[in-house]
Amino acid sequence: MKSRRTMNQNMQQKGAFFSGVALLVMTLAAFIAHGYFHSSLVIDGDAAATLKNILASPFLFRLEVLGWLIIIITDLIVSWGFYVFLKPFQPGYALLAGWLRLLYTAVLAIAVSHLVIANGIVQTSAADLAHHVMASITAFEAIWSFGLMIFGLHLIAVGLIALGTRKIPKVISILLVLAGISYSFIHFMYGFIPQMERFTGILELILMIPMFIGELGFGIWLLLKGRNLTLDDESYSTILR
Repeated sequence: MKSRRTMNQNMQQKGAFFSGVALLVMTLAAFIAHGYFHSSLVIDGDAAATLKNILASPFLFRLEVLGWLIIIITDLIVSWGFYVFLKPFQPGYALLAGWLRLLYTAVLAIAVSHLVIANGIVQTSAADLAHHVMASITAFEAIWSFGLMIFGLHLIAVGLIALGTRKIPKVISILLVLAGISYSFIHFMYGFIPQMERFTGILELILMIPMFIGELGFGIWLLLKGRNLTLDDESYSTILR
């Protein structure tokens, strides 16, 4: 019994460590891929200018695609790591949170496939090239936005699990829930109430800080504190149920 507890504790600590590292890598990759490459190359509503930018810097566009592939891989690691770490606290909800993350990752992979398609189109001499490239990029953004609604639900589930245990600081738990609500609500607005896009954009700017630091803060805590947690009797009995 003691050996089994040690194995479960080691697994939980590994989940915390790998999740924390993956989240830091993911944050850096997202900042570069979307915050720099995508924002520099894609001009919203201007297909001709977007195509011109991509043709002028095709390597940057391929680097963006590579960045998204790194994000997909790290998302898979986080899906596993969060489940393993949270399972001792609430196994059922931990499984739900894990599946929601996997579902989001699948949607993200579908979205990124449209960037791969755009990269292929750029290398052809197809008629109306700018239109086709922009259509693929727009599809990527729309599908990813839909996925972020699911991502928000995942963060809410993680935050509620965290709120239910004394092991995780309440401020991190609350930030996770707030970030999840923000992601789901904002991208619901973008997807289903497009006539309020300007208001949604302002709201996104206001909520950007909790959205950014919610999961990232949890990842840093996992690396600094979470990977050193020990299973108490209550947590261990939860695993055995």
